[in-house]
Amino acid sequence: MPRSTTALSLLAVTTAASLLTSGNAEAAAAEPPLTAAVFRATHNSYSGNLGGARGPISQQLDAGIRFVEYDIHDNGFTSRGDYALGHDAPGDEVDHAGNPASGNLGDWLRTVGTWSAAHPQAAPIVVALDVKDNLTDNANHAEGNLAALNDRLTSAFGERLFRASDYRPAGPPTVGQLRGRILAVLSGDGRTRTLYRRDTGYNPAIALNNRGQVVEVHDSGNGTLWYWTGRYGSDGRVSWLRHGRYDTGENPAVAMNDNGDVVEVHESENTDALWYRVGRLDAATGEIRWSAGRQYDRGVRPTIRFTGQARLREIHQSQSGGQNWDWDGVLGDMAVSWSGNGKTADPRYDKTTSAAGASWVRVRTAADRATPAETLRVDTDRVTGDLIRYQQVAFHEFQKGNSAELQQDALFYAAPASESAFITGARQAGKLVRGWGFNSAADATTPIAGYPATDTPYASWYVQVLDRSGAVS
Repeated sequence: MPRSTTALSLLAVTTAASLLTSGNAEAAAAEPPLTAAVFRATHNSYSGNLGGARGPISQQLDAGIRFVEYDIHDNGFTSRGDYALGHDAPGDEVDHAGNPASGNLGDWLRTVGTWSAAHPQAAPIVVALDVKDNLTDNANHAEGNLAALNDRLTSAFGERLFRASDYRPAGPPTVGQLRGRILAVLSGDGRTRTLYRRDTGYNPAIALNNRGQVVEVHDSGNGTLWYWTGRYGSDGRVSWLRHGRYDTGENPAVAMNDNGDVVEVHESENTDALWYRVGRLDAATGEIRWSAGRQYDRGVRPTIRFTGQARLREIHQSQSGGQNWDWDGVLGDMAVSWSGNGKTADPRYDKTTSAAGASWVRVRTAADRATPAETLRVDTDRVTGDLIRYQQVAFHEFQKGNSAELQQDALFYAAPASESAFITGARQAGKLVRGWGFNSAADATTPIAGYPATDTPYASWYVQVLDRSGAVS
């Protein structure tokens, strides 16, 4: 029978509770650094007693497990409204006995969140999401892109979530400082992990209004158009909220007024036709509701600005020479009325820079060490070179054989338990290391993986190995 917890686990929890309830923060901070500790961990945790003896998630946590793994798929996201658990496919090898009746990721995340709330002195729990599908081909939040995944994590864990953006490598937190917290880490599909960390694009443009709302647009280099929305903060940084694909074309430009009305112009991807779209920015979510695209002229390199709350001016270059042409526009109900087309000696607007009062933002592309030269970056009047990317709610995992880019700034490393040289090297480098398929005492390395992920956490050999290693609960 699975046992509830080891004596060492009970001692660790009791000691931590005493330290924290007495207000002795110094003693709590004296616990080992997170990067030096060892924790009980399971592999394919959702499989319960299918293909192993793990038991339900809550039982695993009761027994001192502090690392659980969920395999997730985006198949049917729009109809399901969530990601689905499963090994090779949604529902595959998912054991519902004692676990949520549904296969929805949100329900399984809440199981961990609920347990953590009831055990606030427990050592930090890591939830690894092994992403089985490429989430970056989902067009927007509603289709299950990475902003939607972030929302699932923040909704389930709330203030207990320790975000990747909060981690400081120069002073890693101790186990005591993170008791009662939950960390999420992205594993699985390499493209998903990569594009969670950065984005690339061509011909970027940006708009900022007096409410601190930001919209960026760019083309992919192969005929599709994408947007980011964000918020300019009191620290001068832009927090990016939503991301999505909105059209086909190239060389876009964008303008936005203080009502959050957005007007975008671009070239066709295969002709010299010029098109526009109108959007409405949702102030609460950062999502844009776009109109249908409409052609308004022919030409190249379009730019646009609001000249009043509802008035616009567009300047583009002739498709057959260097002459600039302009249009006046009046914004109506999700459409623009254009008039006054003619030649102009005025230059096209600088679409890469936008100002509101004393604040300004500028978009550009530049490599960030191992990232490509087309990596999207944003400068502001107070910050230089930030990456345009999803909010870093989750950590990302580096595995043996992955790119140098995925290794860059990675805290979590992982490999099969048989990869002893990789595991020991990463541990010695101060990384949080998972060895999956840890199903024999012979898999133990020196030092042992920080998260030896097993299918049989109650087996006597595993209990003995983890007890000898001083596993923290």
